[in-house]
Amino acid sequence: MPNLKTLRLECSPISEADWPFFLALQQDNQVMRFVADDRPLAAIREAFDARLPAWSPGCQHWLCLVVRDSETRQPLGVTGYIHRDSDCAEVGFLFAPQAQGKGYGLESLEAVCRYAFTEGGIRRLIATVTAGNTASKRLLEKQGFVLEGELREAFWLDGRWQNDWLFGLLHHEYDKTR
Repeated sequence: MPNLKTLRLECSPISEADWPFFLALQQDNQVMRFVADDRPLAAIREAFDARLPAWSPGCQHWLCLVVRDSETRQPLGVTGYIHRDSDCAEVGFLFAPQAQGKGYGLESLEAVCRYAFTEGGIRRLIATVTAGNTASKRLLEKQGFVLEGELREAFWLDGRWQNDWLFGLLHHEYDKTR
């Protein structure tokens, strides 16, 4: 399982010890505003447990990495990807409110993209973002993702249908931005 390092961060596979942090993220309305409605504890635990098994490229479950400050070891968020096809994967990320706006998301996404394209056998990365989530949109665009379209009324959230923005980044495009 990959352990990714950047100048300020360590991204390591989620473990049972990360349950309190994962739960706090999932129960924070600010973090989950564009992701999911409130869910029962059992549903959150099920999502957590699904991310615990050992992961290698091609696995059918999320590569879920806990993003930590490399000096303090403080957890800041989670990031990773899930295969949608043999050479296509969807990236995702969630960060605690106190870690937002400090460049951690971009730094960790860069590490995930680098791993996916150089060691993970990925040709295409995608991301799905609830329309209106401009912080995630900006982060993806800074990393080189291109807004490819919008799915109308694709996701039920906050009592109404939401549109989804679809982003993509191809391996050869990533190579050009490095």
